Amino acid sequence: MSAWHECSLAQLRQALDERRVDSVELTQYFLDHIRAHNGTLNAVIAQDDERALRQAQASTQAQGPLAGLPILHKDIFCTQGLRTSCGSKMLADWVPPYDATIVEQLNQAGMVTLGKANMDEFAMGSSNETSYFGPVRNPWNTDCVPGGSSGGSAAAVAAGLVPVATGSDTGGSIRQPAALTGITGIKPTYGRCSRYGMIAFASSLDQAGVFARTAQDCAWVLQAMSGVDRRDSTSADHPVDDLCALLDQPLKGLRVGKPVEFFGEGLDAETGARVEEGLVALQKLGAEIVDIHLPRLDLCVPVYYVIAPAEAASNLSRYDGVRFGLRCDNPKDLDDLYTRTRSEGFGREVQRRITIGTYVLSHGYYDAYYVKAQQVRRLVSEDFSRAFESVDVIASPTTQGPAFEIGAKSADPVAMYLNDIYTIAANLAGLPGISIPAGLASGLPVGLQLVGPPFTEARLLQVAHQLQTHTDHHLQRPTAFMEAAQ
Repeated sequence: MSAWHECSLAQLRQALDERRVDSVELTQYFLDHIRAHNGTLNAVIAQDDERALRQAQASTQAQGPLAGLPILHKDIFCTQGLRTSCGSKMLADWVPPYDATIVEQLNQAGMVTLGKANMDEFAMGSSNETSYFGPVRNPWNTDCVPGGSSGGSAAAVAAGLVPVATGSDTGGSIRQPAALTGITGIKPTYGRCSRYGMIAFASSLDQAGVFARTAQDCAWVLQAMSGVDRRDSTSADHPVDDLCALLDQPLKGLRVGKPVEFFGEGLDAETGARVEEGLVALQKLGAEIVDIHLPRLDLCVPVYYVIAPAEAASNLSRYDGVRFGLRCDNPKDLDDLYTRTRSEGFGREVQRRITIGTYVLSHGYYDAYYVKAQQVRRLVSEDFSRAFESVDVIASPTTQGPAFEIGAKSADPVAMYLNDIYTIAANLAGLPGISIPAGLASGLPVGLQLVGPPFTEARLLQVAHQLQTHTDHHLQRPTAFMEAAQ
C-alpha cells in the first residue's frame, strides 16, 4: 500500500485520476491513520466513519479537483448531523441541524468529511490547551503545544492524519499553529469566506481559512470556499480571482516589505535567522526586499485584547441555560440558573475574556477603552495602506519562536497573548495572510508570514508556491507519525 498520508492533495488527486486508489479506499486509509495516532495527538474529537464512507461513495458523481478527497473541519464550523462543540462543555452534546456555508461549499465540491478537529474553547487561546476535550500535542514534539486555536487542524495535517483541514483565524489562529507545526496556513481577507455557521468569537475579526502541506493545495480548497453569501451580512461581494492563475508566475520585480519592527526585541535568534534565509531566497527568485515601518505594532496586542473580548462577551451572552447550550442541574432560581450554567459551561480562559469584555463595554469605560481601541485599529489599518503604496507584500516571522512546552505559559496570560504579536495586526486591518514553513529552530518548525493588501490571496499563494518550488522546508515531516497504519 502506498503511504498516502505523506502525499499532498495534488498527489492524491493524481492517484485518484489514475485509478491507483478510489475515494472509498482513500477515506478508509485516513480513518485508520487517525485511529492509529489520535490517541497520542488528541487532534480529532469527532469521527464518523459511516458518514465519511457514504460521502466517499457518493463523490464518484462529483466533478472537479477536490472530488473524493478527505478533509477535517475545525469544530467551530457547524456540520449537519455531526457534533459541533467549539471545544466547550457548553456545547459538548450539540448536533447542528445545518451545515456552515464553507462546509456546504466543500461538500458540493465532493470533499469527504472525516470528522471534527480539536480547538481551543470558543477559539480563545494561542496554544490549544483550553479545549474541554484536553490539549492537542505537537507531532514534532508531543511535549509541546501545536499553537492555537486551530491546533487540532494543524496537528492533524502535520502528522498526515488528513491532507487538508479548515481553520479559523481571529488573531492568528491559522498562521500561528501552521508555523509551529511546519505546514502552510492561509487566512484570507475578512469577508472573503462566509462566516455563516461558524460559531462566533469576535465577529469583526473572525475569518475562515485552510491548512495544507502546500500553497497549491491551499489554493484549491480556498477557491471552493470563497465568495459572497447572502446569509452573512459581513460577506464581501467582491469577485473571486482564480487563485491558481499566478502560481507558476515568476517573482521578478516583486517588491517585498520587511517591517523593521518585526525583527527586533523578542524575536528568537534562530527563528529570525530562518526567516532572513527565506528573504534571501525571495531575492534569488527576483524579488526586491525593502525596509518599511509599521510603527504601531506594539499597540496591536492591547487593542486586540480590548476589541476581541468585548465582541466575545456580546456573542457568548446567548449561552445562558435558557436559549442555547448547557443548562445546570436543579437551579434554585433564575439567578442561580444563569450563574451556575455559565460557571460550569465555560472554562477559565473564556470566563476571563468575558469578564474583560464586559468591563470595557460597561458604562464609564466604553469610551476610554473600546472606542479608543477602535480608533487605534483604524491607525493600524492606515499604516498598512501606506506601506502597500511602496511594496506588493509584507514578509515577517509568523511567531517569536518555535513551539513551547505544554503548560509553560498557562499561568501567565500576558505571555500567552504575546504569541500572536506578529499576526494580530493583519486581523485588525482585515488583510489576508499566509504562513509557510521556513525551516527548523531548535529542531522545531518556524514560519515565514506574508501579508498582502485586501483580496490579494492569489498573489500571496504565488509567492508561497514559488518559495516552495525552490526550497524543501514544506517537505519535512515529523517522523514519529509517518509510519502507515496497519
